[in-house]
Amino acid sequence: MNGHGPLGAQVDYPEYYDPSVLYPIARAEGRRRLGITGTLPFAGVDIWNAFEMSWLNTRGKPQVACGEFHFPASSPSIVESKSFKLYLNSFNQSRWSSPAEVQACLERDLSAACGAPVAVLLHLPESWPEALTIQPMAGHCLDDLDIDVASYQPSRELLSCRGSGLVEQSYYSHLLRSRCPVTGQPDWASISISCLGPQLDEVSLLRYLVSFRQQDDFHEQCVEQIFCDLQQACEPQQLTVYARYLRRGGLDINPWRSTQAQPSGGLNRRGFRQ
Repeated sequence: MNGHGPLGAQVDYPEYYDPSVLYPIARAEGRRRLGITGTLPFAGVDIWNAFEMSWLNTRGKPQVACGEFHFPASSPSIVESKSFKLYLNSFNQSRWSSPAEVQACLERDLSAACGAPVAVLLHLPESWPEALTIQPMAGHCLDDLDIDVASYQPSRELLSCRGSGLVEQSYYSHLLRSRCPVTGQPDWASISISCLGPQLDEVSLLRYLVSFRQQDDFHEQCVEQIFCDLQQACEPQQLTVYARYLRRGGLDINPWRSTQAQPSGGLNRRGFRQ
């Protein structure tokens, strides 16, 4: 097994419950590259949505659900995404007495793997119209700006601000793309940025976001780099960065990082491309 677990390797998909396939990856190394070694400069959560979940009831009849998983950003580790898919597939031919039993098992195994409590919601088919609604992103869209782009590797120096007063501002873009550091496959996302601080130069912000196009890093690490670069370049009093990545293999990953406390509900807002 390589240093990233089953990602990029040929593996067999288990069909019977097997929590041993979960592969944690420590967050510490990626954060050290950003200069984060002590107290985190943000609150945060990684919200995963799983659209390919199934198991058998006690009579052998298949059950289906969509899963919602909240991994705290303070957890020592993330769960490698392919190992998560393998784990979820291991439920397919195993029998469970109820959705509540499946949910409790998921919370126990995932919390053990990442080293912190993970909250799990199972959305059964009757709840899909309400639970899985699509919502537009808030703020001003940057994507119509007519810009020249010369760099496809992110650099804090691309960012700039205008003035020093405090301005409430919210932006979003659908042009964020990064690459998996193991397989090189593209990861596509829409991203929103809200802050209270100096006026961000919109052209520089869009150039900076586009510059991740050839960045090889995990979703969580990209969002934390964006947060840290904005914080250091512009010194806002408040800052929130939230990326909604497109799904792969039935899973989407949505890192949220903020100087503000995590809201109690309504954070998992699916985008149109999700």
